[in-house]
Amino acid sequence: MIYLDNAATSFPKPESVYAAMDRYARTALANPGRAGHRMAVNAKATLDDARHRLNLLINGAGPERVAFAYNCTDALNMAFKGVLHPGDHVITTDLEHNSVSRPLVAKAERGMISLTQLKADGGGTIDPDAVRKAITPKTRLVALTHASNVLGTVQPIAEVGRVCHERDVMFLVDAAQTLGVLPIDVRAMHVSLLAFPGHKGLFGPTGTGGLYVAPGVKIRAWREGGTGGDSKSPTQPTGFPEFLEGGTPNLLGIVGMIAGLDFVEERGIEAIHRHEIDLCEQLRAAVADNPLIVPVGHADPTRRVGTFSFRCEAMGSEDLAGILDTSFDIAVRAGNHCAPYVHKAVGSYADGLTRVSPGPYNTADNIRKLATALNEVTQTG
Repeated sequence: MIYLDNAATSFPKPESVYAAMDRYARTALANPGRAGHRMAVNAKATLDDARHRLNLLINGAGPERVAFAYNCTDALNMAFKGVLHPGDHVITTDLEHNSVSRPLVAKAERGMISLTQLKADGGGTIDPDAVRKAITPKTRLVALTHASNVLGTVQPIAEVGRVCHERDVMFLVDAAQTLGVLPIDVRAMHVSLLAFPGHKGLFGPTGTGGLYVAPGVKIRAWREGGTGGDSKSPTQPTGFPEFLEGGTPNLLGIVGMIAGLDFVEERGIEAIHRHEIDLCEQLRAAVADNPLIVPVGHADPTRRVGTFSFRCEAMGSEDLAGILDTSFDIAVRAGNHCAPYVHKAVGSYADGLTRVSPGPYNTADNIRKLATALNEVTQTG
């Protein structure tokens, strides 16, 4: 199988990830902090080390500000349900994944918040000045994806963060497509809340992720329960990160995620990004003469992550993806990509687009085979 759906979940994982998880599961998988024996203490130390590594990656204010979640959606829900109050105004965009838009739209429909959805330009970029103009005295939060999971367009996070900082508005960034692929400095970018998955650019297993909460952000606990410490308290302990981490964490998954981070740091974030962009550009060039393949989003590779989405004029995206899968052993993503507002904006709703998202293990030969298949299917090659 030629796997080109890394924007959904990276595959394969580095061999070191499989090895680390297997070794830990066989020798050290105790409940962290829930007992005083060596295995439990070492498990707690594993979590502490993981927080430290992630905090360094994003230049956070301290490892205790990193709370583990079960995926990016979980982290986003922790944020929205933790910081928003009745009567708040929230600014978001038409680029967002459903993990951002659905919780916010649900709150707006219930009359709990008011919601402004800014529109991206024709290439898929938000204007920071539009954010500035949309802020009102009731605006509590700006929620923005770092890069569109459909178009791949990278947003001006630092500029938007500066606007939010000047206006004393919290800034939430969805880093689902960027952590491990683009440099992120939460302090320089004035990010209040950063939600991220472990199973994409960090090359960990599914069921992993986290939420960074900047100092000064007032947040309520969304998930309450055991923390492995302060068992006498009748309510959730208020110290971070335990305040946001009720229940036994996915320790084995976190071990895999940090082994994936090792791979990212060894390979280099810039090198990974460049490799994925280069493969997308090779595909763009290979199908440039095919009039039935119509790319969407910015053509400028410096403004994108490694995602190439296109409309096929010969057939629907689901049909095309099915043919690539069954006849050519190539995996791509079709449909609306859990981001319907993007598709409405670019005119691809409701059939959607075909998305190709290479990873570090994909090769130029993989791209040539995909281009040949596309030309064959559309009968132009």
